[in-house]
Amino acid sequence: VKNRHLARAIADMSFFELRRQLEYKAAMRGGEIVVAERFYASSKTCSTCGHTLGILALAVREWTCPACGTIHDRDINAAVNLCHIAVSSTVSVCGEEGAGHRRKTMAKPASVKQKVSFVPV
Repeated sequence: VKNRHLARAIADMSFFELRRQLEYKAAMRGGEIVVAERFYASSKTCSTCGHTLGILALAVREWTCPACGTIHDRDINAAVNLCHIAVSSTVSVCGEEGAGHRRKTMAKPASVKQKVSFVPV
């Protein structure tokens, strides 16, 4: 699309539709979608020690953590950090809900298979 405002609206709508589809399909099957905050610094946060860089240019694909010295690939580090968010928000302790940030969806849980009680006549 040549009109960049229209292209942005179309891109936003398709991501909204993807998220909507994921949420309702996960709810149907008893799953859960964990949504990270929009400006969460997943690429700039060290997945080993938790140190967050102030500035990390988009062109920088690998970086070394100044706190612990771990060398990170930008995309893999972001994936590991997002995995940590998902796990921390779904783990329950003593029957309580997870402690992480997540969006709660209002959907009924998936149906559970029930045994048929057949009585012959």
